[in-house]
Amino acid sequence: MVNPYHGGEHAIGDVTARHSLAEWLGWLETLSPNEIDLGLERVNEVLQRLALGRPQRVLHVSGTNGKGSSVAMLEALYLQQGESVGCYTSPHMRCYNERIRVAGKAVSDARIVAALQQVEAARHDVPLTYFEYGTLAALCVFEFRSVDTVILEVGMGGRLDAVNAVDPDGGIITNVSFDHADWLGDDIEAIAAEKAGILRHGKPFVFAADDLPDSVARKADASGARLSLLDRDYRYRSIDDQTWQFTGRSGRRTELQPPALAGDFQLQNAAGVLALVEALGDMQLLDKEIINRAFATLALPGRFQLIERQRRWVLDVAHNAGAACALACALENQAAAEKSICIIGVLADKQVEDIVTPLLPLVDVWIAVPVASARAIPAAELARIISNLSGRPCRIADSVANACEAIDVRSEFGHPVLVTGSFFTVAPVLEWLRENPRAPNGNR
Repeated sequence: MVNPYHGGEHAIGDVTARHSLAEWLGWLETLSPNEIDLGLERVNEVLQRLALGRPQRVLHVSGTNGKGSSVAMLEALYLQQGESVGCYTSPHMRCYNERIRVAGKAVSDARIVAALQQVEAARHDVPLTYFEYGTLAALCVFEFRSVDTVILEVGMGGRLDAVNAVDPDGGIITNVSFDHADWLGDDIEAIAAEKAGILRHGKPFVFAADDLPDSVARKADASGARLSLLDRDYRYRSIDDQTWQFTGRSGRRTELQPPALAGDFQLQNAAGVLALVEALGDMQLLDKEIINRAFATLALPGRFQLIERQRRWVLDVAHNAGAACALACALENQAAAEKSICIIGVLADKQVEDIVTPLLPLVDVWIAVPVASARAIPAAELARIISNLSGRPCRIADSVANACEAIDVRSEFGHPVLVTGSFFTVAPVLEWLRENPRAPNGNR
């Protein structure tokens, strides 16, 4: 019987044929007919065989939007304390190494390959997906580097996501919006229940948005988790463009500087992170100077990232309703905001209407592009949907690079450029901008 997870000449156990990280990743991409295959049985079995030690602290970050920002903030705070910190996030923007960080830096190809070999040696005949291999490899890296704190971003949902095989000491659910309905459920309560699967008895967790779903509250009660809530257990408010304040159970922190990430919504992420730190009892990290130093170092590509060239480019990986609404608010708050031309590519499991509708008042010209994923919506189909929503033609480019080139050289496009819809859209635009620099006057 053919194992649907493996095939080709480099099948089960043939690690000698894979020397480089590129070879490993190429092989991993062939493993499963389903890019997403939720469930913990496979990971638990291999994790037990690996017999990895447990770090001092394991934190989970779940939710629909803001996970990457929250992970980065937690990482920066614990690094300020002088701890060794390991972070696992997904997806990556430019290279796979971005998914596994230690001490704030992506780990080397050689270390990831060694970890993948360690997983393969322990796997035996257990089939694993691409994401499960990566998760287990990250845990191997963290043990090898003897990290004190491990921060794991949930890839999808929570209850059945591979990272949930590791019991956390606490965590955050950033928010719940409609996304991944094919796997998580067709309404907010069902999706929230999956995300609440990270909750553990007696452990501190934060729900960092102001619209607590009933299913999360029920799960917290049933599990015995210690759930902190926005506007009940902690609060935050912006004072002015330069300062904000956080009020938790232990008191108020004032004269805090906003995180060095664009968008007012980042204050909500920051407050959730501080609430978790407080609930964990790591009170030293709530010192104003530590918070300000940590949050001043933040940088996340593709999260309302602004690049000034001949015109302003705004790159944001918004791919669901919540993220698109936050993006629209951030665009509206820009000084002298003007309508943009938008390069957009979307995956087929996303709701195009939810992404496009909040942006309609802010976009003058749409360009639909194909993206490098088997799950992508064809550009012509995407253009048809956008045209129907906007009531105007949507242009089509045969590649992301061609869309960028057309915008960059044609004088009719004097507006700012918005790039959104997917990591698969933003990443190649970032690469194109790096490879095609222009001086401020527009000359190459």
